[in-house]
Formats: sequence, structure tokens, C-alpha cells
Amino acid sequence: MTRAQQTISIGLLVTSLYLALYLQLVPLPALVSEEILPVLPFWALVSFGAYLLFKLGLGVFTFNDVPKAHAELMAEIELARADLRTKGVDVD
Repeated sequence: MTRAQQTISIGLLVTSLYLALYLQLVPLPALVSEEILPVLPFWALVSFGAYLLFKLGLGVFTFNDVPKAHAELMAEIELARADLRTKGVDVD
């Protein structure tokens, strides 16, 4: 099973469970079904966004400089410019 299939399967499972609860196919107390269940998707979306922002911030905070990769990338750029110049393209 690929990662995409696994993600889609989990998404469908969660969605079907939520719909079963929201459509009251599974009986729940009135407080839960009237006050908590309708806002659950919004809460999940906000929580997921906060998690992604945290992951992004952590990635920026722990980002390492890689001088060797920078030099390699600059060499590839120069190689591409030289190749384009031989084909008559102005790149500067």
C-alpha cells in the first residue's frame, strides 16, 4: 500500500466515523451531539494548522547551512548558463 493510499484510507475512515456520529446513526448524549460534534471539524482543522506551523518553525529553527551543497549548486548554475550561451540564449 502506497503512502497516498494509506492517507486516503485513513481520511475516509475518519470521515465515515464523523458522519455516523453527526447523522446520529450512533446514539450519543445530547450535549455531545449538539454542542461538541458540529465544531469538531473546525477544531481538527485549526489543530492541524497549528501542528504544521510548529513543524515549519522547528524546521526553520534547526536549518543547517551546507556550504558544499551551495558550491555544487552554483557550479550547476554556471554549467547551465554556459550551455545556454552555446545555444544563443542571453542569460545575464
